[in-house]
Amino acid sequence: MSVFTNEESEYLKSQLLGRLATVGPDGQPHVVPVSFRYNAQLDTIDIRGHDFARRKKYQDVQRNPRVAFLVDDMVSVDPWRPRGIEVRGEAEVLSSGGEALGPGFAPDMFRIHPQRIVSWEIMGSVVPAGRSVS
Repeated sequence: MSVFTNEESEYLKSQLLGRLATVGPDGQPHVVPVSFRYNAQLDTIDIRGHDFARRKKYQDVQRNPRVAFLVDDMVSVDPWRPRGIEVRGEAEVLSSGGEALGPGFAPDMFRIHPQRIVSWEIMGSVVPAGRSVS
């Protein structure tokens, strides 16, 4: 059984861009846009990119695997209806597999294992509903 609801899984599959938050060595947060894929077989979020191992996010995760990942968009601006999902968890650093996720991507990648999920407007609820999953 998935840690994501059917609606959350479908939403993740429909999106191409998310934001990844890591923590730098000085304790400061760092947020960057990233391409991703929801991995239904493993129930994870796979993050990849170009020159991935040279990026700050990669260095941050090697020091501290705790991350937050956010995907959001606007259903409507009138009435105002944002929707999204936040996934908190630990990122596993992998040295291969990223190249299979898109053209020109580096082999290095992250696999986020969800520990807490908060979503809003995905299942019809305006109020964010959070739950621990591990």
